[in-house]
Parts: sequence; structure tokens; C-alpha cells
Amino acid sequence: MTTITVGEAVARTLEAYAVSAVYGVISIHNLPIADAIGQRQRVRFVPSRGEAGAVTMADGHTRMGGLGVALTSTGAGAGNAVGAMLEALNAGTPLLHITGQVEKAYLDRDAGFIHETRDQMGFLQACSKRAYRATTPEQVVPLLHRAIQEAMTLPRGPVSIEIPIDIQASEVEWVASTPVQPAAPAPVADAEIDRLAEQILAAKRPMLWIGGGCLDAGDAVLRLADIGLPVVSSTHARGVLPDSHARSLRAFHSAPAVEELYAQSDLMLVAGSRLRSNETRTYSVELPHPLVQIDVDPAAAQRNYTADTFLCGECGDVLSRLADRLQGSFTPDSGFDEDVARAVQDAEKALRKQVGEYARLSDAIRDALPENGVFVRDITVSGSTWGSRLLPIERPLTNIHSLAGAIGQGLATGIGCAVGAKGRKVVTIVGDGGLMLMVGELATLAQESLDMTLVVMNDGGYGVMRGIQNKYFDGRQYYNDLHTPDFQTMAAALDLPHWKVSHGDDFQAVIAEAVGHDGPAVVEIDMKSVGPLEFAGPPQKKLY
Repeated sequence: MTTITVGEAVARTLEAYAVSAVYGVISIHNLPIADAIGQRQRVRFVPSRGEAGAVTMADGHTRMGGLGVALTSTGAGAGNAVGAMLEALNAGTPLLHITGQVEKAYLDRDAGFIHETRDQMGFLQACSKRAYRATTPEQVVPLLHRAIQEAMTLPRGPVSIEIPIDIQASEVEWVASTPVQPAAPAPVADAEIDRLAEQILAAKRPMLWIGGGCLDAGDAVLRLADIGLPVVSSTHARGVLPDSHARSLRAFHSAPAVEELYAQSDLMLVAGSRLRSNETRTYSVELPHPLVQIDVDPAAAQRNYTADTFLCGECGDVLSRLADRLQGSFTPDSGFDEDVARAVQDAEKALRKQVGEYARLSDAIRDALPENGVFVRDITVSGSTWGSRLLPIERPLTNIHSLAGAIGQGLATGIGCAVGAKGRKVVTIVGDGGLMLMVGELATLAQESLDMTLVVMNDGGYGVMRGIQNKYFDGRQYYNDLHTPDFQTMAAALDLPHWKVSHGDDFQAVIAEAVGHDGPAVVEIDMKSVGPLEFAGPPQKKLY
């Protein structure tokens, strides 16, 4: 029997799950784990500049496939990760957060032990799907298996495990174990699928709304669209059905032209979507009835809209079996396709008019980004307008953004995506205000030499807030102007290739050159010179 440290046992267990990268900040309260990863040299360690960045990077990595892992210290270190954990929880990202803890003998004693904090488990439970604490060396590996299984089981989410420092450094007998598989949800009964098929066959203009629960259901969604169901997508599910499909309504969920289609529809099937506030105008968009909801989480039933029928099951399975029953039997309304095409055209035309000159930037990025490339957007004016709905998307998880709506995570998300994407090009847009929340991660981008182009939309402050204050506060402008650093000098200090664009005529050439560069690059868009971009916050029934 081989005796190894718990830190090495953690490293070996991560290897067994084919973890390719761990993101973190090394600390006296996680060094046994970091040391083991370094000695074994089988898992890439990405040294973030902050714990929030580490978890955000792990989130982006996971969205590219595989299991993202973040390693933080205890106390303030674990606390710094909370906001990023909340984003992963909102997005249903199955990442693993490993954090240290003080020596077991001093736990929960308020002893003044370095890095100690009161009720760390409490705040980890609040921001995680589940949180665990190891209390013996022998318990660590079984808890890791449990945590990973929990993270990967639908509905997925981030899981935290804290390991006291003396346990990390202690020795255990190593027994190799087989990775556990996530628990499979119970299938929906055939009779329920049959009844749903009958409802759709009786309808003249049924529609399908898909959310993040359909990210793995692309084949089934495509079959239903081919059969005749128009598909509207949440922003998280963009690309599950390619934008180029004739029956894709893309993410124009609350566009007036698309709302007219809802009024003409006689059945709405909602699959794996929360019907979020910013996609339904604070739940005021009137959806067709009967409304049938499919979700793997039984607690999702009736969450935001009243459903006439709720089917508790995995979306890919339910939609695939539904397509089997509809194939060759459903005849779509002859005029619905024309109405769908007209609605998309009208919605896109209105959005292009709204964003003005920046529609050319969207087009330039789409032209430069390879077909398998990944577009990451922070919560910015650009990200919430042309970035969320205008930029064409053909594959799932290639338009990545914050589901919780927090600014400042774009850079770190892009870094995680660039590591996890394994050779696929990443373009990330951030605002100058949001960038400063995690600006230190620019050094991570440079140090890791990642193939990512960072586009900084510089309007000298919080552009979203300016728009909201202008609309809801009689134009009074307070606290949204920020002292902005010289991003060109900053990029040069990190030896990052950099460009600055002050006119829309230069979008195409500069973006093509920057994205074509092999490695990290920074493009700054001087929005005050290019021109205004109108945005007054997400669509809301009532904001203030």
C-alpha cells in the first residue's frame, strides 16, 4: 500500500477525472495541494491574480467542456470567491471549488488563527449547490467523489469543499478508485409524452422556448424545428439551434415583432428555461397557452409563469421522444414560416438601428472569428445589445456571458474559456469600468500567453448606468464617470499587442488583424470618438 499526503491524493483524484486545469491563488492554507499538482505536472495550474478571478476562470473553462476547478485559501480568500460562485450557481456551471481551512483543532473557536473567518461553511453553502467539510484525512477523497458527482448531477452547479490545512498535510494510504458518474434523472413516462404530442398535433402554431437546460439537447431541438416548431432562445441557449435555421427566432424574446407571434400561437413549450426577468420584461411578456414546461428540477414548476402542464425530466430526452412522435405527423401552418422570417428581419433591423455604428463592429467580429471560435461578453452596453442578440451564433456555448448580470467577470471568463477551448480562438468584450474590477487578470492573460483578443469598449465610465439615469432619473448623472487608465500603455507594459480604434471605418481591418494574431491581444474602442450607443438597461416592466 502506498502512503501519500492528502494534498497528493487530491491531485491524483483530479487527474482521475481528467481535469486539465486548476485555477487559483496559492496560500499557506492550500500549499500541500498546490505543491502536489506542481510536483506531478499532470494538471495545468493557472495562477490567477485573485480568488474571484480563479473561480470565474474555472466557470469559463467548464462551459467549454470538462470540469473546471478553482483552488482558494480560507477566510478572505474563500470570501473573495463568493461573487463568482454565485454566477456559476446562476448558470448551472458544474465546477469544483476547493478551499483551505484553519487547523481542525481551532475550527469554529474564534481563536484568532491566521485566515480564520466565522462560519465559512455558511457562506459557502449560500453560494454553492452544496458545500462539504473534510474532518479526517481518510474522508477527503470520498468527499471529492461526492462533490464532483453532485456538481455534475442535473440540475448542475458549483460545489465547494473545505479541507483544513493540517488534514491537507497529513498522510493517507492511497487506494485508486473509479470516478463516479452523475446520478441520472428519472425518465418522463411514455403516457405524458404521448399527451404532449397530442396537444402539439392539435395546435396550429405551436412554439418552443429553450433555455440553458437544452444545451445538450441540440439534436432534439433541431429535429423539432425541422418538423415545424419555431424556436426562441434564451441568451444562454443561443446556438443550440443555429441562428441560420429558418425557424430560429434567435434571442429576440421580447422584441415587438416576436411578441406578435406569441399572440398568434396556440401552444408554448418551454424547455429548460427560467424565463428570466430581463428576457420577459419582468415576467410581463404574455406567453401563449396552453403553456407546457419541461425541466429536470421539480422546484422549477410554476416558478415564474403559470404552466398548464409540467413535465419533470431531462430536456434532451423529453424533446427527442417528442420528436419521434411528431415526425411525419405534424403539418406546420403554411404562413407561420413567413411570419417568423419577417419577425426576425424586423427585430434585427430595429436592433441595428439602435446600436448604429456598432453594428459594423458586430459584423467585423463575426467575420474575423473562426466558425468554432468563442465570443465572451461582460455586462456592458455592447454586450447587452449587439453582443447578446445581433452577433450571429451557430453553436451552443459560443456566446458566453454572466447569467447573474454582474459586471467585471468578462476578462476572467474569457481566460478560462481560452484555456478550456483547447486551440479555439476567443474574443472577449469588456467595458472600461467592468475591466477595472479584475484588471489584474490582464497579467494572467499575458503570462499564460492565451489565444484571446480582448476588446475594451471605453466610454470613460459606466455606460449602462448613464443610460438608466438618463431614462429614469430625468437625465441626472451621478457617479458614473470614472478615471480611466491608458489601456494602450497598460497593454504595452504587459508586452501585449494592442490597437486603438476611433472610427467605425477601421473596425473591419483592426479586428481582422487583432483576431488573426496568434496569442493575446488588446483592442480598445474609443466610444466617445466612434459615437453613442443607446441603452437604458434590460427590458423591464418597471425598473424604478
